[in-house]
Amino acid sequence: MSQEQMKDFGLYVIITEPVLSYEEIAEICVVEEVTMLQLREKNLSDRELLAAAQRVQKITAGTTTNFIINDRPDIAYLSNADGYHLGQDDLPLTAVRKIFPHLKKDKKMLAGLSTHNLSQLEQAIKLKPDYLGFGPVYNTPTKANPDPVVEIDLLKQALRVASVPVVAIGGIDATNIDQVLAAGAKNVALVRYFMQSKNLQQRIKHIKSKIQTYEENL
Repeated sequence: MSQEQMKDFGLYVIITEPVLSYEEIAEICVVEEVTMLQLREKNLSDRELLAAAQRVQKITAGTTTNFIINDRPDIAYLSNADGYHLGQDDLPLTAVRKIFPHLKKDKKMLAGLSTHNLSQLEQAIKLKPDYLGFGPVYNTPTKANPDPVVEIDLLKQALRVASVPVVAIGGIDATNIDQVLAAGAKNVALVRYFMQSKNLQQRIKHIKSKIQTYEENL
């Protein structure tokens, strides 16, 4: 993915305890041309996670959907994923780059970092990741120990200072995404709204339409 594409990839889908199968989700994301699809499963064994990643990668390979592995750059490497996403408690990006300096044949893997306040965001920017996650914007039960809510005003500040794409994440759904987009977010991640519904394709279409509408009105 080029840096130009990374500026406004829009929708970021995260697989976490879904009601649909991983394969169904991947196929829908490919059809709907979702640019970023992440596998974030905390309760699978290493072997189960690798097997799941390999199944998803077979579906996304050669498409416009970039497949990202959460927390585990080693699984990303072994499954030939398009990138990895690191949290504040994971291996530092500098260390990962030493281990895997040039993954993915003729192109580097995408690297994303989670941040939860402006200090973390400013430190992360110095590492030159491909994108940053920032949140939770709203309360969310998808994490056992969630970070404090950043709210809209802090999101606005993060968007102003970041020199790489910022993905707004945390508690975002159809009822509040307009506030997030109005704050200036061009990239948004939704988890429960997508993963807890069997109407995933319709919901993706709906959210993509909202994002497009805000882009057209800028």
